[in-house]
Amino acid sequence: MQTSSDRHEYPAHWEADVVLRDGGTARVRPITVDDAERLVSFYEQVSDESKYYRFFAPYPRLSAKDVHRFTHHDFVDRVGLAATIGGEFIATVRYDRIGAGGTPATAPADEAEVAFLVQDAHQGRGVASALLEHIAAVARERGIRRFAAEVLPANTKMIKVFMDAGYTQKRSFEDGVVRLEFGLEPTGRSLAVQYGREQRAEARSVQRLLQPGSVAVVGTGRAPGGVGRSILDNIRDAGYTGRLYAVNRAFPEEQKILDGVPACRSVRDIDGPVDLAVVTVPAAHVPDVVTECGEHGVQGLVVISAGYADSGPEGRERQRALVRQARTYGMRIIGPNAFGIVNTSPDVRLNASLAPEMPRPGRIGLFAQSGAIGIALLSRLHRRGGGVTGHTGVSTFVSSGNRADVSGNDVLQYWYDDPDTDVALMYLESIGNPRKFTRLARRTAAAKPLVVVQGARHGGVAPQGHAVRATRLPHATVSALLRQAGVIRVDTITELVDAGLLLARQPLPTGPRVAILGNSESLGLLTYDACLSEGLRPQPPLDLTTAASADDFHAALARALADDTCDAVVVTAIPTVGEGAAGDAALAEALRSAAAAVPTKPVLVVHVELGGLAEALSAATSTAPQADPAPTTAPAAPDTTAQAAPGTTAQAAPDPAAEAAPGAPSAVTPGPSAGTAPGAPSETAPRSPVRGAAGVAPHAAPGGASAASPPSVSVVPAQAGAHLIPAYPAAERAVRALGEAVAYAQWRREAADPGKVPEYEDIDEKGAAEQIAGLLARGQGLTLGDRETCDLLGRYGVHVHRALPAPTPDDAAAAARTLGYPVALKATAPHLRHRADLGGVRLDLADEEQLRRAYAELTELFGKPAELRPVVQGMAPRGVDTVVRAVIDPAAGAVLSFGLAGAATQLLGDMAHRLIPVTDRDATSLIRSIRTAPLLFGWRGSAPVDSAALEKLLLRVSRLVDDHPEVVAVTLEPVVVAPHGLSVLGASVRLAPPPARDDLGPRTMPAY
Repeated sequence: MQTSSDRHEYPAHWEADVVLRDGGTARVRPITVDDAERLVSFYEQVSDESKYYRFFAPYPRLSAKDVHRFTHHDFVDRVGLAATIGGEFIATVRYDRIGAGGTPATAPADEAEVAFLVQDAHQGRGVASALLEHIAAVARERGIRRFAAEVLPANTKMIKVFMDAGYTQKRSFEDGVVRLEFGLEPTGRSLAVQYGREQRAEARSVQRLLQPGSVAVVGTGRAPGGVGRSILDNIRDAGYTGRLYAVNRAFPEEQKILDGVPACRSVRDIDGPVDLAVVTVPAAHVPDVVTECGEHGVQGLVVISAGYADSGPEGRERQRALVRQARTYGMRIIGPNAFGIVNTSPDVRLNASLAPEMPRPGRIGLFAQSGAIGIALLSRLHRRGGGVTGHTGVSTFVSSGNRADVSGNDVLQYWYDDPDTDVALMYLESIGNPRKFTRLARRTAAAKPLVVVQGARHGGVAPQGHAVRATRLPHATVSALLRQAGVIRVDTITELVDAGLLLARQPLPTGPRVAILGNSESLGLLTYDACLSEGLRPQPPLDLTTAASADDFHAALARALADDTCDAVVVTAIPTVGEGAAGDAALAEALRSAAAAVPTKPVLVVHVELGGLAEALSAATSTAPQADPAPTTAPAAPDTTAQAAPGTTAQAAPDPAAEAAPGAPSAVTPGPSAGTAPGAPSETAPRSPVRGAAGVAPHAAPGGASAASPPSVSVVPAQAGAHLIPAYPAAERAVRALGEAVAYAQWRREAADPGKVPEYEDIDEKGAAEQIAGLLARGQGLTLGDRETCDLLGRYGVHVHRALPAPTPDDAAAAARTLGYPVALKATAPHLRHRADLGGVRLDLADEEQLRRAYAELTELFGKPAELRPVVQGMAPRGVDTVVRAVIDPAAGAVLSFGLAGAATQLLGDMAHRLIPVTDRDATSLIRSIRTAPLLFGWRGSAPVDSAALEKLLLRVSRLVDDHPEVVAVTLEPVVVAPHGLSVLGASVRLAPPPARDDLGPRTMPAY
């Protein structure tokens, strides 16, 4: 790359792939001496106007001197970066360090002049904004703190790039030139601008995959069957609105049509643009297909082919090469080893997946890293929608497979402002960038519910196909951090769909107060107990008796919803002997009409083997006879074995994650009078039926009745904007979903005011930084001694009780005289530290005689003083023993943890966690989040502790770790919290160079 005379080696870590504003990708890398021809070619394709704006004069071509200057850099004082696609330059940026007079300078000068040039064909794609982020990060690394740029007034696009960046700026006008100066330290506004651009770019990149105007299936078989041919059939049969092509190099040259679809031997032979290619050829042939697609201008790939990282080290390298090759052409990839994608929008109707029929349309977005789990999710949502009425369905579905490129983070960016998605359900087996996922999840959850189930959570390793960094945090800690970000964390696929069904079609509850009514006293009591187990506040169940009619249910539900002391209602119902389908329909209508009158409170139904009630609940707005209801098509999954829900003929795939409970949940639909409550946006009306795939049996008619059902029991599909009342086969499942909705609603209310990170005047941040730098100069990582620990913590207002070493009984006595009686004698050996239960601590020693006796007992029990490492410490006021910890995890970031000290807490795992920096509201909730929190607040008549002092301690530790990432671990144990004040009796601090962070700096895609 660079010559030996250059001052620095080629900085490979500056290379990065970025997503541009329009969803395409480009590669950013340093410019080297090998780029002379590329630079000249690039410049020749720039318009005269753009050249004029760059050089302030006509400049038709670059001289040899210019080329040398723009390709020879020392990577310190002179740096050039290029954005490339297909190996060719599309834009360049450079900085030159300058001194006070604007002349070339070297360090320690901290200002540089910056200039851009973007090829006209790529202007408006956000290339300059991305390059500015990267060149600013490079400059900060090289000690440059300010950029200066001179721009012609007519060059409004470039002025806007600088002005919109969010940095603190100074603008002046002199000699007909606009001069801009701005600092490079990130600001709140610059980060907000960067995150906003990141969201729009990544959302657009996913949108291009999910809303293509044309699709080519590469690897389509000539005969029915096989993966490629099946996907082609699925796309066609779903009624895809765009242009569809079948591609197979084995097609005869004279073949132009395959089962009604244009056929080509190569993507290059397609006459017209191709937005999306679905690749189903063997892995060995995929590189050739990627080349054809890239040269044809394909925007994205869905790679169904397996044999990549899922097959071992050789496949992992093949996967890396695939991603690098695709990015060379600016393409994004879903997969490899993917199940496919689905978009049910009537403007798209894309089923580019292995599911033989299009899922029913709805408002739920699905993301699954596993194809098998994806099948289970689609199947369960179908069954629980109740028949084939087209409600509670899917907006989009993405099965990412090995998620080599497009990940759950990208799909979250798309769902965040997708008007067709109200609830996001995700099955994750690994989280590649936990910091970013947490940030995106918090923003998404503030707008719409996000429900996540995580597989492989106890295995400690990600699936073979997922190349991600492992976190050292326990699963319980990761779950707590996700909940802090507003994620609804569930444990099974069943719970995932249960919660999604409720959140998609019911308003959020305003509190935990639950009314219970029904015709079974026992079922009501089970529901009552389940509510208490979930932390809800149930009212005594109202037993309507088994003689209750539909009118009785209507009246009782109406009264409960009108009660101001009720936030949600659970209706329990058991079958009424002899009434059959007509009784089910009447009850469904009664519940619907009562719920429609108060659309701001959620209603759930717990039913027990009610036959057609589940189907009637799902869609009925009227039970009047209807003439010849039009059949519709329901989704199915390949290789299905599970029995269909009662009243339907559709089959469903078995759930690999959790055994299907009998009686799939369904939903009831309020009639036209029901408005859309806050938090429950309206759903599109049922769409027109489409032709099913060959070999698939006919499905049920609307309402869940079979095609042969008498007209007298047919029902009308729900109207757009109506609420569905979800029905569950077990009280525990219904109440668990309601509990998650209550907790999420509470998080939404609190997220509106997240609190603040307080400032403390007594914090010595500069002194701490100097002390840390001096300590780290000794080595790469070290655990501080007692004195150093006390000094560092003291700079942040955390004062540790003094403890004096006592290697002999005489030393112990001298230490006690220094500290003053009463004292405590402690063994600090690693196996005895913080283990009062083992007898290594003696408290309230009032005089020297007691101290010497205790010393003798310890040495007799545990060994020589050198093994015990005894210390003497002054007694602290009595209180509750607690522990405070902070740790920096390379994947998840800095985490603050709190719990009570002792073996019981360790055994039960009763610790609460928050991401750092912690706000005052976080600190308040943290100490109240543990199950043993009542011990802090006056349990069984004890005196409440000084919670305010404890919260301040947590905030100070958070500030220390946030201000100094070199502090990679802090433990305060025990912290004795008394009714007035607290005492830190033990502390340890570990320092190390901070782990690299991939959530700071310029926007980049995961490296390969």
